[in-house]
Amino acid sequence: MSDNVVLPALGESVTEGTVTRWLKKVGDTVAIDEPLVEISTDKVDTEIPSPFAGVLEQILVQADETAQVGATLAIIGGGISAPVEVPVAAPIAAPEPVAVVEPVVEPVIAPPVAAPVVAPPVVAVAPPAPIASPAPVSDGGYVTPLVRKLASDNGIDLNSVSGTGVGGRIRKDDIIAAATGAINTIAAPSAAPILEVSALRGQTEPMSRLRKVLAERAVASMQQSAQLTTVVEVDVTKVAHLRSRVQSDFTSRTGVKLNFMPFFILAAAEGLKAHPKLNASISGENVVYHPTENISFAVDSERGLLTPVIREAGNLNIAQIAQQVADLAARTRSSQLKPDELGGGTFTLTNTGSRGALFDTPVVFLPQVAILGTGIVSKRAVVVTDDFGNDSIAIRSMVYLALSYDHRLVDGADASRFLVDVKARLENAAFEGNLGI
Repeated sequence: MSDNVVLPALGESVTEGTVTRWLKKVGDTVAIDEPLVEISTDKVDTEIPSPFAGVLEQILVQADETAQVGATLAIIGGGISAPVEVPVAAPIAAPEPVAVVEPVVEPVIAPPVAAPVVAPPVVAVAPPAPIASPAPVSDGGYVTPLVRKLASDNGIDLNSVSGTGVGGRIRKDDIIAAATGAINTIAAPSAAPILEVSALRGQTEPMSRLRKVLAERAVASMQQSAQLTTVVEVDVTKVAHLRSRVQSDFTSRTGVKLNFMPFFILAAAEGLKAHPKLNASISGENVVYHPTENISFAVDSERGLLTPVIREAGNLNIAQIAQQVADLAARTRSSQLKPDELGGGTFTLTNTGSRGALFDTPVVFLPQVAILGTGIVSKRAVVVTDDFGNDSIAIRSMVYLALSYDHRLVDGADASRFLVDVKARLENAAFEGNLGI
């Protein structure tokens, strides 16, 4: 007896999927719930477990071929079906991107390699006096040129270093630790940070499906819409004081820390209620003004930039928003989001300041018409005017808000009015009644 393995539904709006890789080949024995095939859609990349036990007799949809939901992917012979319906494996990545910002490129830590690599220029703190070049390591095994040069630049004798790598091999971290220890003993500044050379340097690799989808939609969005960005500067000192005052109580009651993000989301949601052009979409020659504020927010994950959605954000308080942000961000990074949690956003907020950026010009992704980027909150000296018109210089917590929008619908005046209202809400900081604790 043979059983058909069909493509299951992977979300309400998902109608087809592409086979990216078969995890079993014809003739292999398959167990119930054992991963059988990888499927990619515009919303998720996921493994499909086998609903039957038996032998894989035939593969009907090959790698890189697309099938409709319900289509037969393969045939398993002598199968025993699972006693219950097998849930779809948790999605690994690939949203229906509704917004995107320039991705953050972080250094990739390269594993120890057996062959030499070209050492990049290294900036390090020199020792107080010239030290002769280190002698060859007698028993430490092979040392990469990068490690050897780093030791030389920092005046470290390789024979005096105990390696923590495989087989006692001396690693870059061992040299940095030795250099830092030596410098600290003479009360000199610590060694400057040294960037590891990425394993991707000089390599070629295929684009992931998520990256291809983002690329296609980013280009389409830029070609089909007229985008520009307006920036305002906001004094969030009062919000910072409120956070400090209620942080302990807020965390104990909600289970999450209170950062600036929930305040930005709430202020944006309130602003969207008064400025519906920013919470709209263009459908042919019509403008659709959305009845709720479904705010997407950007999450930097290992597989790329994803944008889970906080639905009806305009009806939530700070505690509810903070809990949803923490939950959705955690499940995004652990690939546990449901496909529908990545779709349906009507406006996007991206925290470009999470990596230290002052601001950027984020890209609006259709069908949305606007995205708000929040820069880093930093303390600096600014001119402050009191109620009597007197100016003084004070240390304040400042942030830039950058609004990108589709000029086909939103004019600069519309964007400015929205930003000014959001700015006033944040600077006034009357959020005590919205905390939800």
